[in-house]
Amino acid sequence: MSKTESITYDVVVIGAGAVGENVADRARAAGLTTAIVESERAGGECSYWACVPSKALLRPAIALADARHTPGLSQAVRGPLDAAAVLAHRDDEVSHWKDDGQVRWVGGIKADLFRGQGRLAGPRVVEVAGPDGVRRRLTARHAVAVCTGTDAALPRLPGLAEVRPWTSREATSAQRVPGRLIVVGGGVVAAEMATAWQALGAGVTLLVRGEQLLDRMEPFAGALVAEALGAAGADIRTNTSVVSVTRENGTVVAVTDTGERVEGDEILFATGRTPRTGDIGLDTVGLKPGSWLRTDDSLRVVGHDWLYAAGDVNRRALVTHQGKYQARIAGTVIAARASGRTELESAPWGAHVATADHAAVPQVIFTDPEVASVGLSLAEAEQAGHRVRAVDVDLSTVAGAGLYRDDYRGRARMVVDLDRETLLGATFVGPGVGELVHSATVAVVGRVRLDRLWHAVPSFPTISEAWLRLLEAYRDS
Repeated sequence: MSKTESITYDVVVIGAGAVGENVADRARAAGLTTAIVESERAGGECSYWACVPSKALLRPAIALADARHTPGLSQAVRGPLDAAAVLAHRDDEVSHWKDDGQVRWVGGIKADLFRGQGRLAGPRVVEVAGPDGVRRRLTARHAVAVCTGTDAALPRLPGLAEVRPWTSREATSAQRVPGRLIVVGGGVVAAEMATAWQALGAGVTLLVRGEQLLDRMEPFAGALVAEALGAAGADIRTNTSVVSVTRENGTVVAVTDTGERVEGDEILFATGRTPRTGDIGLDTVGLKPGSWLRTDDSLRVVGHDWLYAAGDVNRRALVTHQGKYQARIAGTVIAARASGRTELESAPWGAHVATADHAAVPQVIFTDPEVASVGLSLAEAEQAGHRVRAVDVDLSTVAGAGLYRDDYRGRARMVVDLDRETLLGATFVGPGVGELVHSATVAVVGRVRLDRLWHAVPSFPTISEAWLRLLEAYRDS
């Protein structure tokens, strides 16, 4: 019979990824005793199978593309990437999938880390089945925060398990370059992994169910990325669905809805995410296992005054930095309520309100060209009922772009609220534009009027002069 221990904390966090760590950090900073429960590795998905390893794979690809379009360098970089060196560097960046450093960090903030599957066992109670055979019952005086993230969603295709498909995890942790890689999907993971593995030497075929890549972005974003992928050798097939997949003598065969057979050595399904809530005891508190957790803007789960959900698991904004933002808000809210405060700041942009989830979510897609956006697209702004104008600029007209890379191709758009003359959103597509998005984020969050932005002078000759071109285009239109 297994031993059971009962321990009480002020706050219990389920999930020790970047989001859970930030909730714990805020709670500990407020003097609250805190436990974190983790079933895999401290540091979570982002550290080992998403943001960090994917960018380690993509950085050499982007640097090589830039060098090949830079006079004086193009002749010196005729050869391919050293795939073995890139993969080895990726392994170093993820600490060879060991979480010792993250464990030390948790100890440094004086939170207690419990290994094992954490499950709710009623209000404010989390049970942990540890690898040591001890069952621990953790009771929270004030709050439980669910920060378990998401898993890759796979389609229901017969025999798929036998094919051993890649998901985002295998795509970012593979130890060899496949000769041919089939990528199913047209979103961020599909575009980034197609970019990385094509550059590493794989022959990539992209099967996109919709009409274009990155269909949630401004239309020109997916078009420019697809053009560059095609020029690099990728085969992109839009309006294409996979109806069956098999592995025959080691070769993957995907059959499309038009009857085409597409062959590869591996197949990556980048077809969405599903909440990691199927086995965390939601049914014990009246919630449906496997469901997304709906929260208010203080990140409290609707209908539960003690339960919080931050990060991808609440489906508000599926990007790590936004999850960490939510964690900071949630931690601040938990601390305020624990101290006895009954009146919290409920107005937009207050200390206890995750307003940015609705109005100013920034994102960078590390393809070649890069895509960076924040706020609303033109279509989203129009659907929301705003009176808007889109202002577009060809980034190749900016002096800094031509100096950055020969034959520079890119585009920028700002979406202007005509009633307030402020920005609702901005999108940049082109080499090196990822560093532009924070200036746009500040403008959107700060609701900076365009007549004031005239006085924010961009340095010459940088790609940031795109701002000047956009403002000139708005003034002259």
